[in-house]
Amino acid sequence: MMKLGILGASDIAFRRFLPALQKSDFFTYAGTASRTPAKAAAFHARFGGRLYPSYEALLEDQEVGAVYVPLPPALHEQWGRRVLEAGKHLLMEKPFTTCLEETEALLALAKQRGLAVHENYMFLYHSQLRKIKTLLSEGALGEIRLVQASFGFPKRGEDDFRYKRALGGGALLDCGGYPVRLALELLGGTAQAVQAKLVQPEGYEVDLYGSAVLENANDLCAQVSFGMDNAYQCRLEVWGSKATLIAPRIFTAGTDIQPALILRSSTGEEQTLLEADDQFFHSLEHFWMLVEQPEHRVCTAESIRNQAAAVQKIVGYS
Repeated sequence: MMKLGILGASDIAFRRFLPALQKSDFFTYAGTASRTPAKAAAFHARFGGRLYPSYEALLEDQEVGAVYVPLPPALHEQWGRRVLEAGKHLLMEKPFTTCLEETEALLALAKQRGLAVHENYMFLYHSQLRKIKTLLSEGALGEIRLVQASFGFPKRGEDDFRYKRALGGGALLDCGGYPVRLALELLGGTAQAVQAKLVQPEGYEVDLYGSAVLENANDLCAQVSFGMDNAYQCRLEVWGSKATLIAPRIFTAGTDIQPALILRSSTGEEQTLLEADDQFFHSLEHFWMLVEQPEHRVCTAESIRNQAAAVQKIVGYS
């Protein structure tokens, strides 16, 4: 098994990533480096592993073959580059970086060094999305007319990095990345943002909410909306010529949740409860596949770049 270290003692690493890592037959937990000793101690008390005294110490550990980076987005390019320069495979928490130029630079470096990179949009690997794609491809909705996706949550504490420009905050880079990534997945490689609006209320450093429209070469349209000062919403709706499909927990179905799929037509409404799944674990599986099978890295790199390009175009419209 390959040893994997964590660069930054984040909440998502503690609550979601490490429990998934413990199930892995391909990665084993090496330890965590944090600039907050108390956080690192909590990781060690629950999960074991080494307590690295610095980020540099983790990267210098020759036994570590891969690194997960859940730092604030503004630090992703700097430490992603350091991970790759240390010769280690890179699992980057979303967003990959804060701009297209930095993303392309990291992808080029990974290719040059022969290393795998993966952006942790974990909802892509939940079995509910596979079921949704099957229903669409089998024509359960008829011809697809419109895709709508939204993700938002109530305001967090004032000290949260999401509200700080210097740390790469903003609704688009945080919750907005999810519906944008889903739109690209469902619309395909020709999808592009054609309209967008980001709203930064007075007194805030970053955008708090926004929306965008994406279209593909077949004129299929996706409307996406997002916000981090909103009532909670985590929803996909696909409107077809014969029926509408609704997935009310498309992005955040945890291991204890059986996500529902609702199929609504003129003859009534049918709801199906799917099996619970571990999307973090399956994202790790995908990362391991990229480590072991380099031929798949080109497609993954293209998806990462397309996401960064879509986000940058949305910023340009605002």
